[in-house]
Amino acid sequence: MTETTHVADVIVVGAGPAGMTAALYASRANLKVILIEKGAPGGELINTAEVENYPGFPSIPGPDLAQNFYESATAFGAEHVYGDIVRVVPNSNKHEVHAADGTIYEAPVIIIATGSYNRKLQVPGEETLNGRGVSYCAVCDGFFFRDRELAVIGGGDSAVEEGNYLTQFASKVTIIHRRDELRAQKLLQDRVFNNDKVEFLWDSVVDEIDGDESVESLKVRNVKTDEVQDFAVDGVFVYVGNVPNSSLVADLGITDEEGWLITDDEMATSIPGIYAVGDVRQKKLRQVATAVGDGSMAGQQAYEYIESLKD
Repeated sequence: MTETTHVADVIVVGAGPAGMTAALYASRANLKVILIEKGAPGGELINTAEVENYPGFPSIPGPDLAQNFYESATAFGAEHVYGDIVRVVPNSNKHEVHAADGTIYEAPVIIIATGSYNRKLQVPGEETLNGRGVSYCAVCDGFFFRDRELAVIGGGDSAVEEGNYLTQFASKVTIIHRRDELRAQKLLQDRVFNNDKVEFLWDSVVDEIDGDESVESLKVRNVKTDEVQDFAVDGVFVYVGNVPNSSLVADLGITDEEGWLITDDEMATSIPGIYAVGDVRQKKLRQVATAVGDGSMAGQQAYEYIESLKD
């Protein structure tokens, strides 16, 4: 495998809202920026039907907002490249970012914006039926379940919002939650409680997903009584939390026990010149608005850090 090295002032790994905002701010400061993403720019926005809590847009499709971010991110010269980054190697002068194809990127500032991914249930049948009735993205797969009965696992914002979204296709959506009340925002709760197509299984968890060629039923256990029932469904959408995409820095000592990157208020990790922004960072609220705030701070700090190296 031939190694090719590209040099910049700032390398942003991940092109979600946080990464694209960091690229915007850093490139506006006249820095050479490389924005690396292994998929389509936009992060989770690509899989979001409507965004209703981002200031300035009462309601906007996620992919449209992602395109707006991308146009802003590249307007001042940031270079967008496709790449699967597998490792970050700190150095005293220029840190290295290694891609799976052997390409190496070097810069004094690295901004990690790799986001997170959906946590899995880790139950029998989940892996074997993934893509055959098991899904983690209502926007991606909801259309294929027209007039079918679906289950949504979880009780937070994503589960409730996507459960409501699925009712435009499904004949019935049952939200299965391990507690006796939802954790989602009140506005989202009101929508599903007022949706005739939505039902609830409280105090319940899924122990198994069953089916031959596709999902046919779930083994659902009541956590209070331990009673198990076979619950017939045609598909199951899982929203039970997130896991950080931080394997590329797992050996650098800058994450907590769960893998979230630890930063200060200026998005700096404990390694000078390495910053983290967005959903991969240890923080309480993971939303588009907070991602943009993280990105703007890191982009500005990149400029100030590089200026300090000239002293």
